[in-house]
Amino acid sequence: MAQKFEIEMPKSLTDIVAQRVRQAIIDGEFALGQMISEETLAASFGVSRTPVRDALTLLQTTGLVEIRSKRGSYVFQPDEDDVRAICDFRAMLELHGAALSRQVAREATLADLRAIFRDMEAADAADDEVAYGHCDSAFHEALFTHSGNAYVVNAYALVSGKIAALRTNMAKQFANARDVSLEEHRQMIRCVDEGAFDELATIVNGHVGRTVDAFRLASDAAREAAKAVTPPLRLRTPAA
Repeated sequence: MAQKFEIEMPKSLTDIVAQRVRQAIIDGEFALGQMISEETLAASFGVSRTPVRDALTLLQTTGLVEIRSKRGSYVFQPDEDDVRAICDFRAMLELHGAALSRQVAREATLADLRAIFRDMEAADAADDEVAYGHCDSAFHEALFTHSGNAYVVNAYALVSGKIAALRTNMAKQFANARDVSLEEHRQMIRCVDEGAFDELATIVNGHVGRTVDAFRLASDAAREAAKAVTPPLRLRTPAA
């Protein structure tokens, strides 16, 4: 029988641009709701506007970018109901993914979670918010890695970018809760190890649910900042 060889196809320019813009949104280089200039991105990457436009269209399918007719492209801007819906969806999938991963590959799942947790501790010790956020995302994605169910993995991928971007944009609200976050991740590992999924559900729901509270605080802070920068317009009193 002839030997079968496989090669990895190189990424297209569109994929490369999309990946870089996705990471920029996740890392907070673009703020939520910010306009994304095709011309500026094209000049920055040294490419034409076509792959940039195609990349933004690709990111629209994941919900990270909103393309508005005749107005341009913008980073997604959720409201509180959107954030709550994302959190509910996330918690449901994470609990199911964790149960599957433990059943299919318990030791590999635990090894991944423990390794990522060590990286989280290092990022916390260095007070590196971006690195901590990356580790946090990787930890929750590791709950799915060994699930053996591509549909569950793909379902989580639909919201993983939004979750990571929300985490970064609310870093100030989460900063004071990092000790709590670390302990919750430690307890999640224990629950997966022991198969204590009722307890895991309580931890995950509380952990994920704080995102809604943090979003509300961030939104309130943004509104107050806007008031301070832009005073309300007043009608002028006609001269006597």
